[in-house]
Amino acid sequence: MLQMTDIRKSFGPIEVLHGVDLEVRAGEVHALLGENGAGKSTMMKILCGIVSADQGSIRIDGKQHDFSHYDEAIAAGIGIVFQEFSLIPYLTAVENIFLAREMTTRLGLLDRKAMRRRAADVLGRLGVDVPLDRPIADLSVAQQQFVEIAKALALDARILVLDEPTATLTPGEVEHLFAVMRELRQQGVAIVFISHHLEEIFEICDRITVLRDGEYVGTRETAGIGIDELIEMMVGRRLEASFPEKPRAQPDAEVVVDARTVQLRKNGPVSRFQLRRGEILGFAGLVGSGRTETALSLLGAYPAAKVDASINGVDKAPASPSEALARGIGLLPESRKEQGLITSFSILQNISLNNYGKYETLKLFIDLKSELDHTRKAMKAVRVKAPSAHAACDTLSGGNQQKVVIARWLNHDTPILIFDEPTRGIDVGAKAEIYQLMRDLTADGYAIIMISSELPEVIGMADRVCVFRSGAIVATLEAGDITSEKIMTQATTGELNYVA
Repeated sequence: MLQMTDIRKSFGPIEVLHGVDLEVRAGEVHALLGENGAGKSTMMKILCGIVSADQGSIRIDGKQHDFSHYDEAIAAGIGIVFQEFSLIPYLTAVENIFLAREMTTRLGLLDRKAMRRRAADVLGRLGVDVPLDRPIADLSVAQQQFVEIAKALALDARILVLDEPTATLTPGEVEHLFAVMRELRQQGVAIVFISHHLEEIFEICDRITVLRDGEYVGTRETAGIGIDELIEMMVGRRLEASFPEKPRAQPDAEVVVDARTVQLRKNGPVSRFQLRRGEILGFAGLVGSGRTETALSLLGAYPAAKVDASINGVDKAPASPSEALARGIGLLPESRKEQGLITSFSILQNISLNNYGKYETLKLFIDLKSELDHTRKAMKAVRVKAPSAHAACDTLSGGNQQKVVIARWLNHDTPILIFDEPTRGIDVGAKAEIYQLMRDLTADGYAIIMISSELPEVIGMADRVCVFRSGAIVATLEAGDITSEKIMTQATTGELNYVA
């Protein structure tokens, strides 16, 4: 039904898809598999007309298509359920399902009854109970997920793309979704299923296509491949980045974070870990595995069900981010532009954020000379490249923006640092600088939790690695055990601990 051939795509000078192929048959569930950043989502955005390919062809039932926007893909029978919900929270389920495709009467007025009947039919086909007339914001996450799926089915889609649809569902809801997918398969719908959970792939998918670093690795029948071979297809590559040499392990180093119990949700699995002074502790796992939430729970920034931890000698977890900051914890967030910086502010203003008390004089004024001196010192320490401390952060490269966030915490004297995806969206040269900076910091006694979706980065930088699965740590790897295969095996099949 679907053939995508020799798909190439570049963003600026960087080619992210290098001649990728995908073939999906009618009436099959076809897995599109690969690590974070392998090119899966870009491939699907090209299929749906959201992104234009630089080269390649798309054929549906043998007919050539060149979608310039999403509406053309919808007209051709393609529906997609995005990993990030695209629902408007203050509209109802019915209004979201028919958004921009409203049904009208012969007079051109909204036919609300017809839309409600159609929405009820589609959700009934899914076998789920969703209040049709309540705002999306009032629905559970699982109900919102099924509204997303209903949006696609309401289009009578013949090719359905499901991008991480189970990430927010309970095991029972996942089984229900799979039952719906099997029914759609019987009806001849071609389903492209993107998931990082290998057990789901083997349960529901007929064939698997693997991408790695934007390249087509191969397509296999699910029944004819084992989990070890599949993991090798996904991660079988050399470490391309140049990482600083790891220091010798110091098992007797001071424990600065002792997380005895972290339970993200009530009755959910439990994590335990320690962070030592002078080390980089990697948090590895798949999308939705709980890495960021666990780290944020230490800051009082995520409402975990239970956090029992000793931090910097205080036998109690911070209740809020401001308390965490006072206790010496700094955060380089996953989204530096939305959460880490005010990009229209200058470097000086961003580094001074949270810390103006440091420059206060007479409890009325800011000592501007002291502020500038400290800013320049922090910039020099992390090697920010900019015309001056007064340059706006939105004029800097991604790597230098990351350095500004790090400089803020050095200026604030925070010996515990949480780096969430520290090199996302920055070039290779800037990555190497960030890596060296992290090693310099640990040599000076800082302790770093590094959350990363890039396995080479985790392997090359982390002294120890906590592997997450389904909301909790399932294994802690050290030294020679820190390999792609062992990380991926634990991330997909590791045993969860439910005992607090």
